[in-house]
Amino acid sequence: MGMSSPAEPQPPAVNYVAGFLLVGIAWGLTTPFIRRAAKDHNPPAHPLLEQEDVKTSWVKSKLYGAFFAVLDLLRNPRYAIPLLINLTGSVWFFLLIGQAELSLTVPIVNTLAFLFTVLGDWWVDRKVISRGKVPAYPI
Repeated sequence: MGMSSPAEPQPPAVNYVAGFLLVGIAWGLTTPFIRRAAKDHNPPAHPLLEQEDVKTSWVKSKLYGAFFAVLDLLRNPRYAIPLLINLTGSVWFFLLIGQAELSLTVPIVNTLAFLFTVLGDWWVDRKVISRGKVPAYPI
């Protein structure tokens, strides 16, 4: 006699649909806000970057410059809050692909993320996507 574990009950389909929508919203709707915050960002001057030893060293200037660029963006709530929501969507996606069918999850979530990005672009920048801007791919 073999021991078999009872099958875990599957969550209702509405849970998957809600998960797909949440990830699509978290990825797509935050992208225009992150883009706008990064574009409008005016970093403060950093005295360390003006020191002579940093200016003469290519490696130091690039490392310190990158460090301060990331630090300044993460201190900006207009950038950090959408980024945190976007990264939370990645955690939800990771949990979702552990439960849902992978071959369905990835295209559905990516399509929803694209649609919510278009919606977010309209909301943030008043961009309108027209038929001429969407590439047509034969199926």
